[in-house]
Amino acid sequence: MMRAFVAVVALAVVVALVPGTARAQKWYEKAVKKVEGKFTPAAAKPGETVTFTLTVELNDGYHTYPTVQPDPQAAGNTNVIKFPAPGAVVFVGDTIDPKGFLTKEEPDLGIKELRYNVGVVTYTRKAVVSPKAAPGVAAVKLANFSLSVCDKTNCFPAKAVPVEAALKVLDAPAVEVEKAYAAEVMKALNGK
Repeated sequence: MMRAFVAVVALAVVVALVPGTARAQKWYEKAVKKVEGKFTPAAAKPGETVTFTLTVELNDGYHTYPTVQPDPQAAGNTNVIKFPAPGAVVFVGDTIDPKGFLTKEEPDLGIKELRYNVGVVTYTRKAVVSPKAAPGVAAVKLANFSLSVCDKTNCFPAKAVPVEAALKVLDAPAVEVEKAYAAEVMKALNGK
C-alpha cells in the first residue's frame, strides 16, 4: 500500500515538474469562449441548400487561423475541418474561411503573409439536404475539427473539438437540387 502511495506521489511530482503540462491542458479553457455549429435555415426540405456555420469565439489576447494559408510557408498554421460522409446532408463546395483576417510577417520562419483571426471567427460551407433524407431532426457531427490557437508568445497544441449541429428535415416532397450542386450531390449519393 505504501509503495503505491509513493508511486502516485512521485508521478504527481514528475508531472508538476514537466514545463507547461498544466498550462497545455488549460489553454483551451482560457482561450476559447465558445465553439458552435449550426445550420441556416434550421429546417429545410429534402433537396434544399442550407449553410453550415462553425463559429469559434475567442477571448481577448488569442488568435486562430483559416483552413488554408496563401503562403506555403504558413501551411502549418491552419485549422482542420473534416466533414462527415453524406447522410442527412451532403456538404458541397469549399469551406469559406473567416473574413476580416489580419496578416503579419514571420521572417524567422520564412513566412511573408500569415493570416490569423481574433474575436468571433466564422467558417461556412454549403450543404444540401439529401433528397433521400427521412423527416425529423438530424444530428450532423463533424468528422474532425482540429483547432489551433496562439497567444502573443505561444502556440498551443491543436485540440480536437467535437462539433454537432441539428437540422430539421421537413416532411415534404423533395425539391430539385440547385444546379450548382446537382452533380456533386448525385456523385456523393451514388458513391462514385
